[in-house]
Amino acid sequence: MYDQPRPHRAHPAMTFEQMLERVRYEGAYPTRERAEEAVRTVLAALGRQLVGDERVDLAQCLPAEAALTLTAQIPATEQLTGWGFVKDMASRTGGTAATARWDTGAVLAVVTRLTGPDLLERILHQLPHGYALLFGQAELRQPQPAA
Repeated sequence: MYDQPRPHRAHPAMTFEQMLERVRYEGAYPTRERAEEAVRTVLAALGRQLVGDERVDLAQCLPAEAALTLTAQIPATEQLTGWGFVKDMASRTGGTAATARWDTGAVLAVVTRLTGPDLLERILHQLPHGYALLFGQAELRQPQPAA
């Protein structure tokens, strides 16, 4: 089933507490609890969008508490665009799209640091249009054939 063994990291690059402090800083959240709420909301939403090896590999990069939030979600049958992801989070939390976008940016900035460029590229390749910006990356469009 697996062509190549995946490297197994015994310990993520940061603890959950360190992750929360980093997200708190990135999002300018007033409390650790608000940062934790953002982390859990964004990772749960991302867990509904990712499948396969990318989901497993991302979970291995995250602290255990964050990985459990990600993997506890059943993947959705329909993938959302980046904007759809933000709107879905806003509707699930009862917040605004602006707040959901802010939370997404703060959390995914930290996730980007934990994944590294190769895994991030694989994740973005799996997800529909619009996620690169959420991860703080340039959104490069594929050239469209002339009509």
